[in-house]
Amino acid sequence: MTTGGISIWFWIGLSLLGNGILIVQAGVREMIHPPANPVVLFQYHANVWWGAVLLIVGLFYCIRFSPRRTN
Repeated sequence: MTTGGISIWFWIGLSLLGNGILIVQAGVREMIHPPANPVVLFQYHANVWWGAVLLIVGLFYCIRFSPRRTN
């Protein structure tokens, strides 16, 4: 990696982290206020699980490729 630059993986981590937060938030809201016509597999709350996966991967990338981290 070049010095003085920020890794693209750090920015990807921020994007994944932000999307994970939004998807988990929407999934929790949907659990609290279920839709009138839920989808077939609504009981599995896939958006909460998928959002959590994105959140964890994004957090890993942000920590691993942080600009403050020394190699």
